[in-house]
Amino acid sequence: MKLTPSMLTAALISAMSVTSYAAEVDIYGKANLTVQSSDEGDGSFTEVKSNASRIGFKGTHELSDGLEVVFRAEFQVDLDGDSEKGDSITDRNQYIGLRGAFGEVLLGKNDTMLKQSQGKVDLFSDLNADIKELWKGENRMADTISYKSPKFSGFQLGVTYVAEDSVDGEDATSIALFYGDSGLKKSKVFASIAHDADMKGYDATRATVQTKVAGVTLGAILHTQESVTSGAEMDGFMVSAKYSLTEKMSLKGQYQAANHDGGDDKSGITVGLDYKLAKSTKLFGFYTSFDMDSDSDEDYLAAGIEYKF
Repeated sequence: MKLTPSMLTAALISAMSVTSYAAEVDIYGKANLTVQSSDEGDGSFTEVKSNASRIGFKGTHELSDGLEVVFRAEFQVDLDGDSEKGDSITDRNQYIGLRGAFGEVLLGKNDTMLKQSQGKVDLFSDLNADIKELWKGENRMADTISYKSPKFSGFQLGVTYVAEDSVDGEDATSIALFYGDSGLKKSKVFASIAHDADMKGYDATRATVQTKVAGVTLGAILHTQESVTSGAEMDGFMVSAKYSLTEKMSLKGQYQAANHDGGDDKSGITVGLDYKLAKSTKLFGFYTSFDMDSDSDEDYLAAGIEYKF
């Protein structure tokens, strides 16, 4: 029997309906595409770029009073269509674990605690101005055991352990202390301090804070990193600000610096504008300029659309 798209859709919905009796399952995703002029040192060119577009499944299943299974399977989908063969769909966070009065324990692939510690201070995450362009530490690691404690007076402890995975492999740890919530909905301040030990060849420490002052969301990050093998160090900082011009329009900007041993200084400045069409959809634009000192300078001018479901 030939399966048509409509038959496949009906089968998927039916299967999920059966599953939902046993667990709460959500399908979610984000489509983010930009048309942009990019100059990475060899002259400018125009491109259509997919910016960490994704689709995922997540949910919980209550086992008993106070104990539940939590799970997630998330995949990045390159909607621009120019990925290398076999790379159009790649893994993002994928895990299973237990949540209860003791906190939460997750096994699988997950963002490290240092990566999570940035909260929402990076206003241009997943775009060309993402803080990972200048700093180490934005790691999503396989073979992890992650633990988050219950919150006590707004504080929460998080630990990531990355297993060696082979005889010749190296383990690594990431630990963070959080305060408040990253959406600033339940607290006036979000803050964190985090440290990576031998994570992808680097030790890194990061302190983050974000709050709202007179209608402006302000954020700052202090970051330091050191190569485990060479001992080369880098110190950096980032500041960001977001202001709602109207109910639908927001102006935002941020500046990031990375000062390496030997005087190799790098920095990036970005300004952007968001226009909300609906709760799920926005139009946006941004301009990013990197001053790379010993490397080629980079510039990006983009306009795009984002849809979340």
